[in-house]
Amino acid sequence: MAAELVEAMNMVKSFRVLDLQTLLSSVGRSKSGLKQDLVSRALRLVQGECSPELLREIRQLYESRFPKKAARAAVAAAAVPVGLGVGGSRTGYHSSPSPNSSSSSSSSSSSLRSGARSQVGSYLNGLDKPPQSRQPAGSVKLASLPFYQTLEVLLPPTELVPQNSEKLQDTPCTFELSKAQVERIRNSRELYTGLKSVQVVLRLCYADTSGVQEDQYPPNIAIKVNHSYCHVPGYYPSNKPGVEPRRPCRPVNITSYLSTATNRLVVTWGNYGKRYCVALDLVQVLTSEELFAMMKRFSVKSPEQCREIIQEKLRYDPDSEIATTGLRVSLMCPV
Repeated sequence: MAAELVEAMNMVKSFRVLDLQTLLSSVGRSKSGLKQDLVSRALRLVQGECSPELLREIRQLYESRFPKKAARAAVAAAAVPVGLGVGGSRTGYHSSPSPNSSSSSSSSSSSLRSGARSQVGSYLNGLDKPPQSRQPAGSVKLASLPFYQTLEVLLPPTELVPQNSEKLQDTPCTFELSKAQVERIRNSRELYTGLKSVQVVLRLCYADTSGVQEDQYPPNIAIKVNHSYCHVPGYYPSNKPGVEPRRPCRPVNITSYLSTATNRLVVTWGNYGKRYCVALDLVQVLTSEELFAMMKRFSVKSPEQCREIIQEKLRYDPDSEIATTGLRVSLMCPV
């Protein structure tokens, strides 16, 4: 029941205003107010008065909102893979055998397995990907961060692909550090005790190729490196009613969990319809003093030059039919 409750709450969070009003009016609750008020009211309803009828109503609204996702979930539930070996061995899909087709089913299942193996490509550093998965999004671009200077890309932005219809997914990958990279980390200076300035960081973002992506964590995020869970920033508490707590999404330093041999990384995440990417970078962490020194080396105009530019913009030109009477400027962050 707890899993159904969490699933219903996530469905409610994806509703539009019309869906929320329909849900609230069906149980006799007020449907007036802003969207955040409707969401808060609906979440309280799910938490306090959860019933099979209410869950059915929420699921019907969700399926009418996202019919394709509901269809994909039904197809995935109809054919569940038996298992996926880490070394690349894959078993076929199982179904209930028919008494009249024992030989034909065995031959067709073997052909399905061979066809599946031929269609499966490498995914996440040598691990196989399921046939229904999408190709890792190599064209996703992460935003540059001022305090992190990228030295090497260990794993380009690669899509987190769900392995089944479950809400909680585990995406594994393996990678190795070269001797030069290990020495670079070992010989870097310490920002403070135990924290090196050269680090291996993990970044997560939306799998969107339309523009540069900021760091964004998927729901229920957990990161395990070599059987140890990494620290992920928690949520900022919110004192405003109806406002969900926010989580600072920033790179996760996994350097202290790594070994000089093959490293195994497992990203646990919530599959609620949105697509995410994971990336690994070797970075140089800059202090505020170093960043300020880099900014001072940039070409910065003197106050006299800025004053001359403004006066030139406002200078009266008798040959022009348009006169400038005001000038609006804005300050941009230098980093």
